[in-house]
Amino acid sequence: MLDRRKPIPVTDALDRVLQVAAPGEIEQVSLDMSLNRTLGDDIVATHDVPLFDRSPYDGFAIIAKDTEGASREIPTKLQVVGHIGAGSLYSKTLQHGQAVRIMTGAQLPAGSDAIVMLELVKESEENGDSFIHLNREFKSGTNISYQGEDTKKGTPLLKKGEQITPGTMAILATFGYQKVPVTRQPKVGILATGSELVEVHEPLQAGKIRNSNAYMLMGQVKSSGAIPLYLGQLEDDLEQCFKKVKESLEQVDILITTGGVSVGDYDHMPEIYNKLGARVLFNKVAMRPGSVTTVAEYEDKLLFGLSGNPSACFVGFELFTKPAIHTFLQKNEITSDQTPAILGNDFPKPNPFNRYIRAECFLENGQWIATPLGLDKSSAVISLARTNCLIELPGGTRGFQKGDSIQIIRLQNS
Repeated sequence: MLDRRKPIPVTDALDRVLQVAAPGEIEQVSLDMSLNRTLGDDIVATHDVPLFDRSPYDGFAIIAKDTEGASREIPTKLQVVGHIGAGSLYSKTLQHGQAVRIMTGAQLPAGSDAIVMLELVKESEENGDSFIHLNREFKSGTNISYQGEDTKKGTPLLKKGEQITPGTMAILATFGYQKVPVTRQPKVGILATGSELVEVHEPLQAGKIRNSNAYMLMGQVKSSGAIPLYLGQLEDDLEQCFKKVKESLEQVDILITTGGVSVGDYDHMPEIYNKLGARVLFNKVAMRPGSVTTVAEYEDKLLFGLSGNPSACFVGFELFTKPAIHTFLQKNEITSDQTPAILGNDFPKPNPFNRYIRAECFLENGQWIATPLGLDKSSAVISLARTNCLIELPGGTRGFQKGDSIQIIRLQNS
């Protein structure tokens, strides 16, 4: 039994998690299924972009020297000898006195060195031939998108560990990545404990509460880039709990239990760790809420014992479980950086341990303002709907006042 609990600092607890957390394998997925996945390899340009000199506008390809001396009084007259659509080529070499109608994105014909935009020309027909009239000079290189001006072959484009966005997908498509290397998404199992819990579809009874933690955690797991698996509730029978946890570990890469990590008569998780032979990394953290957060390691898999109180469970996931998931995904940013902010309201509570307060933050004149939300109890749940950051107040302080400088941990919806 784990009856002796010595709280360790949050930073030490996180270090212990990250020492055990391991990266996942690389797999190939189709480009259309790659959104929000994590790149498993660096991506470099496999060819120049543009691949050839091309026109950025609808207009006419010309030889710039032909326009020397052109003016309103003495316009240059050029014969239109062809038409190039996007994706088509002009097979001849342009000669002096000639012009070729060209569409946006089409390759320049050989011999041309400038593009005149369509709205700058006057067109005419003479004896069945087409001509354009230009009343100004054009320099060589005018309105040409040159080969490689966007990027050169071999240029690094994307780094391993980046999250794939719609813009990333455009780059991958440009360079022919029908299959994309990504890190496999970890399967994260979720088990709820507590005889007081009923499922969402079940009617409430005296002394019962609905199982909100499991659904909150599924959302947090998915937002972190992993695959949540809700594996149900644990019964109050120790042997049944042990069997369920053991079976669950065979299905997942990471296992979360919510509740059952305190020191009450029905809190079986400490005994289950012992029965498994799991190595407990820590069983108490110097923080509020969620001081009873417990993390263990079993056969290279992490078991996160999070508090049964919703806000404490939420905070424990953000501080410890999410970094383990990001490590598995091999993301460039494993932990959420602290951001300087200004406290939006008084917070008079003393803080013997580091306190992580659910809050709403917003930018005002370039400065983040963070305001605590709702009831500051670990059992509170209503404030979580608007929480987009955690205010971190260091332990050993006697409260803070509106306007004080603080640190916040911004969440994905901030």
